[in-house]
Amino acid sequence: MSPAASPIDWERAEQVALRVATRRPAPSFTMTGPPHASPTQVEDQIEQATGLRSANGTAVVQLIDRQTWIRANIASFRTLLTPVMDRWQQKTGSSSAAAVFTRRITGTEVGALLGWMSTRVLGQYDLLIGRDTGDEMGDDAVYLVGSNLAMLEQRYSFDPHEFRTWVLLHELTHRAQFTGVPWMRTYFTGLVQESLSFADPDPKVLLEALRAALRDRRHAGQHVRDGGVQGLLAAPDQRAVMARIGGLMSLVEGHGDVTMTRAAGELAPNAERFERILRERRRTANPLSRAVMRLAGIEAKLNQYAAGERFITAIEAEAGDRAVDRCWQGAEQLPTLEEIRAPRTWLARMEAAVA
Repeated sequence: MSPAASPIDWERAEQVALRVATRRPAPSFTMTGPPHASPTQVEDQIEQATGLRSANGTAVVQLIDRQTWIRANIASFRTLLTPVMDRWQQKTGSSSAAAVFTRRITGTEVGALLGWMSTRVLGQYDLLIGRDTGDEMGDDAVYLVGSNLAMLEQRYSFDPHEFRTWVLLHELTHRAQFTGVPWMRTYFTGLVQESLSFADPDPKVLLEALRAALRDRRHAGQHVRDGGVQGLLAAPDQRAVMARIGGLMSLVEGHGDVTMTRAAGELAPNAERFERILRERRRTANPLSRAVMRLAGIEAKLNQYAAGERFITAIEAEAGDRAVDRCWQGAEQLPTLEEIRAPRTWLARMEAAVA
């Protein structure tokens, strides 16, 4: 899609994101010796703890800066959102002064959010949904954002090699989930595309959603808590798909959090300390950061991920270690978001399926 046709000024988004990213000090992340344990070692630990291993071979891990993270994510978003952008273009056009102004405003908003996130993200497994695998970052990419890792290492006296290995355990667990469970990646990308298919770029639809929110502020507040502004503006059908995505992501993120500590072993003996400090850091975030996280849906996602960890703990208490393995057998075995919040309902459904 040409830059002129897109309702988001992506060049503007990148410029703003890079400016926001540079406002927060970025310590050097160079170091002597290997920056983390080898991917093979980490994958061995994950397989021992979960039984999962990527079918794509050993991961290639890239230690990158904030600027590279921003550009990689903009590339992914541009491709992912192309169908929605096309519909927006058909309904609104792109040549009017109002359309140009709107693109710049939207680009600024997207850039500000990405820039803010770039100063906080530690690692990422990038599914590269719909992106050309010839992209310079490559397919099936695993990133560690060096400057953000270094900032925490310096602040809390973390051992860099051990801390980066611990973060890598989480990201490579996601890689094992999405490329080691044969149907998982296709299922997830299908849900994302289905969710986007419901997106209606008609400004009248967006305006009506805002009016409905003003009429019923209690429900509007719940939608924001569950999914940020996207949850507020989503249509009922889209919210249903978002709930399925939320259930899946709660499971895989909760499983990632559980695994990164359980599989740490000698690779990251201070895993519990890392986990405790980062949890407390999120809990005591300043009010502005919490407001941004809530509106962007990040707070909702973190709450869902914590619920996913509690779900795994609960089903293991009832059905034994590795009870979560049942979820990898097929999409019908996955918990819904409601079942994530009430684990016994998922256990009851699994028992009924066996009977």
